[in-house]
Amino acid sequence: MTKVIRIDRYNPEIELIDYAAEVIKKGGLVAFPTETVYGIGANSFDEEAVKRIFIAKGRPQDNPLILHIASIDQVYDLTVEFPEKAKKLVQKFWPGPLTIVLKKSSKVPYINTAGMDTVAIRMPSNSIAHLLIKRAGVPISAPSANVSGRPSPTDASHVIEDLYGKVDVIIDGGKCDVGLESTVVDLTDEIPVILRPGAVTLNMLQEVLGEVRLDPFLLKKPDMDIKPKSPGMKYKHYSPRAEVYIVKGPLDKVVKKIKQLAKNQLKIGKKVGIMATVQTSTQYEEGEVIVVGDREKPESIAKNLFEVLREFDRREVDVVFAESFDYDEIGLAIMNRLEKAAGYKEIEAEGS
Repeated sequence: MTKVIRIDRYNPEIELIDYAAEVIKKGGLVAFPTETVYGIGANSFDEEAVKRIFIAKGRPQDNPLILHIASIDQVYDLTVEFPEKAKKLVQKFWPGPLTIVLKKSSKVPYINTAGMDTVAIRMPSNSIAHLLIKRAGVPISAPSANVSGRPSPTDASHVIEDLYGKVDVIIDGGKCDVGLESTVVDLTDEIPVILRPGAVTLNMLQEVLGEVRLDPFLLKKPDMDIKPKSPGMKYKHYSPRAEVYIVKGPLDKVVKKIKQLAKNQLKIGKKVGIMATVQTSTQYEEGEVIVVGDREKPESIAKNLFEVLREFDRREVDVVFAESFDYDEIGLAIMNRLEKAAGYKEIEAEGS
């Protein structure tokens, strides 16, 4: 049986944290909140425990995991080198929603790294996550706490929906603040490369390091032959049960096109969902309209994106039409997740 425990992230009960930490120490699985999304965690050094993560999620084993730490000193244990660029980044952004990829040490089992000689490391800022790692005394390997391919969980109810009965403990620590997984930066080559965009944006990274590049696969349908250095690079992710289509173009034309598409689907008996924004929601008269956030506050869209995708499932819609967003700053991360949720299915609104 899965034990669900509620912990106040503003005043974490240490005896409850210690209970979950003991589960980690003994080879168990604990789902816990971070500032980004909920994770399903195991002792990184316990290969059998880490294997259980892949089984619980139904996750392909060539999809690497992120190791979560509570102290910068732990980086030296997990890597063969802690370069100056990495030190600058962690000084600026840790604890927080940034993952760095470095050359791994021999202490890190290959089960965590999909057989590669690189390791992804992050220090979460969420107080529950930070204390759990600290009290467990080991790095915790933790992908998102959802069934593989489903929208990532930003609330404990999502974890219970997907993983109850598959993990030992679920910590309910309330809603996540960011709502999208961490930015992942590969620091193993001369020029840093963003493998997954997140709340720490390209501009933020460039302010610290100078030249930083985007991985060319970020907004392209993934090549199934690649060996991903970061979670989420290869497989379909974040998908509700409905078919999702992204409608692109000037906003007024996007709204017009979505209304037309929705009417066509309703005529053939489909239940339609529309992912709208504060600026557009009142313009739609058909379908299940859900406001994902405010275009003038893109962080609100990031925070709500996965919750909205799951809400469409609860409403049992057949098809979802989503407005597109700008690709700058955190918009790049939003579109990266939305493209994957849609399986890269796009409709142009130009000329509609």
